[in-house]
Amino acid sequence: MDGGFSLKDQLFNRDKVRYLAGLFAAADSGFDAGGFETRVMADLPALELKQRMTLIAGVLADHLPEDLPEAAPVLLKALPPPLDPSRTDDDFGDFIFAPLGEYVAARGVEAHPELSLDLLEEITQRFSMEWAIRPFLNRWPAEVLARMEAWASHSSYHVRRLVSEGTRPRLPWGEAVGLQLEEPLPLLDRLHGDGTRYVTRSIANHLNDIAKKNPDLVMDRLETWRAAGAQAAKELDWMTSHALRGLVKAGHPRAMKMLGYDPDLALGAEIALQSENVRIGDALEFSAQLEGQAGAPVLVDYILHFQRPGGKVSAKVFKLKQAKITGGKLELSKKHKLKGNATTFKLVPGPHRIELMVNGRVRAEAAFELLPEG
Repeated sequence: MDGGFSLKDQLFNRDKVRYLAGLFAAADSGFDAGGFETRVMADLPALELKQRMTLIAGVLADHLPEDLPEAAPVLLKALPPPLDPSRTDDDFGDFIFAPLGEYVAARGVEAHPELSLDLLEEITQRFSMEWAIRPFLNRWPAEVLARMEAWASHSSYHVRRLVSEGTRPRLPWGEAVGLQLEEPLPLLDRLHGDGTRYVTRSIANHLNDIAKKNPDLVMDRLETWRAAGAQAAKELDWMTSHALRGLVKAGHPRAMKMLGYDPDLALGAEIALQSENVRIGDALEFSAQLEGQAGAPVLVDYILHFQRPGGKVSAKVFKLKQAKITGGKLELSKKHKLKGNATTFKLVPGPHRIELMVNGRVRAEAAFELLPEG
């Protein structure tokens, strides 16, 4: 029976493993491509995605010279041409090259840091080395940050992006980095005017990470960048919005003001539910009406307060509308599906609440009863 889409099988499978083995065999006639494929495929199907990367890196280490300086020429020769330099976004590369970074980190972080950074500079132009660079940042922070100073003006936007992405405080799958939040900011100062969205998105994501711990540090930096004029106004507007998205969901007043929304806007607001009883599997239908100054910009979200097992309550923020109050009034409606089979968040019957948040302030609320699926 078809089990549905599998990301791990799409990214790491026999064809991809054979492709990688072929590249190394072409680079070194002594490389045992068949043995490499057999070893990897013996264990790969049972592993999850990140485990597959580690497996391939380990098997590769067994098929290359033990010392990294001897293996490096083979690795470099095996690399395909760099990713298309004419593109500016959405070109992450082929995941099959991710294990090369794990291999370099395992063999080079202690004995060969400079050579390893040379290799990561090349590999990241085929697939992002944002995970592989982090062990080096922890072991050799000053040396890696110095190298990143040079990378910040690299001709490849993939290398420039690595400077921002590799130093992010929070990175899925990535090793935690011991840098202070402020330490990478001089690098971001150099990068924020970049002409590629691939880089500026990384910078905005980096700032969003920082904002979780130090909101004012982020907003001060964004104001400094705006005054500097190194980035096009439209792109910096996008970066600002993307960087502050977490603060906006939290209703942070200064973030709202930076985006042009007045948290203290004089406003009348009502929310009405189609029904005060909703079953799991059905939709919560509601309408909202705002009254205020004509032309005033509003960012409208709604917050659902869910019952959790054990009597606890958790809140989730959802986007509703970004608009202006035309003619002094704005009417909105929404159907929010309350899925009963979600794997990440299990609904619990009981009293629930919805709040209407406008420009970061809760302006109206209503209660409803969530009934068991029937």
